[in-house]
Amino acid sequence: MPTIKTLLATAANTLTSHSDSPSLDAEVLLGFVLGKPRTYLRAWCENTLTDEQIAVFNALMKQREQGTPIAYLTGTREFWSRDFIVTSDVLIPRPDTELLIELSLELIPKNQAVKLIDLGTGSGIIAVTLAAERPNAQVVAVDASLAALNVAKHNAQQYQLTNIEFYQRDWFANVPHNLFDVVISNPPYIDPEDEHLQQGDVRFEPQSALIADNKGLSDIKIIADKARGYLKPAGHLLIEHGYNQAAQVQAIFNALAYDKVQSYRDLSRQPRVTYGQKP
Repeated sequence: MPTIKTLLATAANTLTSHSDSPSLDAEVLLGFVLGKPRTYLRAWCENTLTDEQIAVFNALMKQREQGTPIAYLTGTREFWSRDFIVTSDVLIPRPDTELLIELSLELIPKNQAVKLIDLGTGSGIIAVTLAAERPNAQVVAVDASLAALNVAKHNAQQYQLTNIEFYQRDWFANVPHNLFDVVISNPPYIDPEDEHLQQGDVRFEPQSALIADNKGLSDIKIIADKARGYLKPAGHLLIEHGYNQAAQVQAIFNALAYDKVQSYRDLSRQPRVTYGQKP
């Protein structure tokens, strides 16, 4: 019977040509099967597994070899120090999106009742995180996908949050609120012709949450345009976009007469979020 150490070494070797992080992937999957943290795998590396545990691990490994993202195999992904439920109905949370949270928290006073809306909430990582960090805020989470909204609702429930409302809507359409202090969105922004759509995890993610017409800018333009009618005077608009779209997004914001337009860089030092303020 192979030990944890032997099993991990073999698995990492198998994944070398299928993953940028084969050892980490193997550890995460084995930890998931055992219900143990990765530290356990190192501390008890000479332990052996049952036949059933090995069978489950091998089945997960086979899916990983075929490219299925780790987050979809384990059903969770960490974001802003919280674990979020993730299914194939939603995008996989990425560290770059934490920039949206960081910027939003700077704009939202801790002890003030503000209203904000998260457009295209997906798994709810933005809405849930902001509702948890700012309990006095009233958060509205919107998504066109009912399946995605159900995932977001589960994420809110696991943290027992009561200051979020969920609506199945196409952006602002028929949202039962009219004026917000902050409008936030991580919308589809990938050009349909982008070669990266055939690579890595995005091959398995919902295309409707990734792709937008007009070289990836159509939804951003709609949100920026409509937001003017839903923001309070001096309200804030924050939109995540591609690393090479900052100039175009700034041009959209400026054409719509937003003030203080500027872009902010993510952890990789790429321009990732553009901000504008309603006059």
